[in-house]
Amino acid sequence: MEIKDNQLLRQFETQTPNGLLVMEYAIQEKKLFLTKLIVREEADASLSEDFMKAILALATEKKFKVVPTHPLVAQFFRKNPSYKEMLPPGIKI
Repeated sequence: MEIKDNQLLRQFETQTPNGLLVMEYAIQEKKLFLTKLIVREEADASLSEDFMKAILALATEKKFKVVPTHPLVAQFFRKNPSYKEMLPPGIKI
């Protein structure tokens, strides 16, 4: 999955057959705040999970800690405990 980092709008984007998937973010002090996930209603849930995994791979490359502020992103972290090591100290989900 190819992810485009639109730094002007502060969002990650990817094009899918069902439309555009967008994740808005903010960066502060080596922390990546995932603030909003925009998904079309008819989009497949596995596509959004793959999209989040690709974003987390980018965060790992840049050595960012991830703060999930959107409920769907927090739910992803609960379902996938292997990514909990990416959370900053003191954040429990």
